[in-house]
Amino acid sequence: MNSNGSAEGHNTDIAIIGAGIVGLATARTLLKRYPTLRLTVLDKEPAIAQHQTGRNSGVLHSGIYYTPGSLKARMCVQGKASLIQYCEERGIPYNLCGKVIVATEEAEIPRLEELYRRGIANGVPGVEMIGTERLREIEPHANGIKAIYSPQTGIVDYEKVTEAYAEEVREAGGTILTSCGVTAIDRQANAVRVQTTTGAFTTRFLIGCAGVYADRVAAMSGAPRDPRIIPFRGDYYILKPERQRLIRALIYPVPDPEFPFLGVHSTLRMDGSMWLGPNAVLAFGREGYKRWNINPQDLWEAVSYRGFQSLALKYWRMGMDEMIRDFSKDLFVKAAQRFVPEIRPEDVVEGPAGIRAQALASDGNLVDDFVFNQDGRIIHVRNAPSPAATSSLAIGNSIADTASQTFELDTQYRAMAMS
Repeated sequence: MNSNGSAEGHNTDIAIIGAGIVGLATARTLLKRYPTLRLTVLDKEPAIAQHQTGRNSGVLHSGIYYTPGSLKARMCVQGKASLIQYCEERGIPYNLCGKVIVATEEAEIPRLEELYRRGIANGVPGVEMIGTERLREIEPHANGIKAIYSPQTGIVDYEKVTEAYAEEVREAGGTILTSCGVTAIDRQANAVRVQTTTGAFTTRFLIGCAGVYADRVAAMSGAPRDPRIIPFRGDYYILKPERQRLIRALIYPVPDPEFPFLGVHSTLRMDGSMWLGPNAVLAFGREGYKRWNINPQDLWEAVSYRGFQSLALKYWRMGMDEMIRDFSKDLFVKAAQRFVPEIRPEDVVEGPAGIRAQALASDGNLVDDFVFNQDGRIIHVRNAPSPAATSSLAIGNSIADTASQTFELDTQYRAMAMS
């Protein structure tokens, strides 16, 4: 069924909250496995993919950064392979343009070598350590003394991927209700009652894929509020077309171990433009895409949370540096000049911004891995930042596996489909 319409009385077998790439990948997988399933995806926005899915850098990550054995490591490598095959089958353009992670000083080399070891341990295809000469062959204007080259890292338009997932959901008989925000969740003996802005309905099972609102949706259902979602805004600048010759594809710095983000880097886009960024600053609202978009409730929830206070105390100096850089094009470009010295402030124009929904524990530690919780008739995705888009098919399969087992879907729906 098409999007829009009232939720009133729209009783269903499984409801999924959130029509981003993770929610729709999950819906697609469940309907492929169980064709007789009545499934509904809800989203408060008037269209799908309006937040993290539609506002990310578009990178097909290879799996270098993540701790070996972690969900991120396994799902990124598996998910990227599945997603490339999916794009081939659906005719969705992508580009395996490659990426270099560049060390510009000797102190960064041990961290670079650790990333290389992680890439090998995670089974990242084609990853290699290279020197200055090979780096200049790949990126002629790059500055570095050593680098990791990942030739299988790429780019794709995740909005197009998500639209394809949504098309499959509708074709399989699923319903996507947009402009339908969830306001309350009531657990009942044999079902879950969901109140929305367009009416109430009952579902046998519920899956939360609510992104930046994951903790609030979980709390509505009676789950613990922690870990909390803290919104970090990332701004981009766009290289002017006449200066795009300075960068061919993806150039990343060696991440600072004292700061839990990757740092300003270059990203080739599917439209041929070249983005620089993002930085990472506290957003003053969960949808605060501009510097002075302030939501008092969101901001108070963040700064009054003891986990955020611990994080701020630990990283206050770096946080201040990021805030200052956020207001200074010169300082933003200076970060990019570390790996491409020829870039000048006049070479870039202000670009878009995105919000990273990052889970934070009460002790002030950022939750490093994907987190999925199941309790009775409800599954929640509690933390799914990057590389969740790359991993979306793997995440969808994992959630579907959990749903199959805990909701006993094989017994109830596969038999119905076969009869």
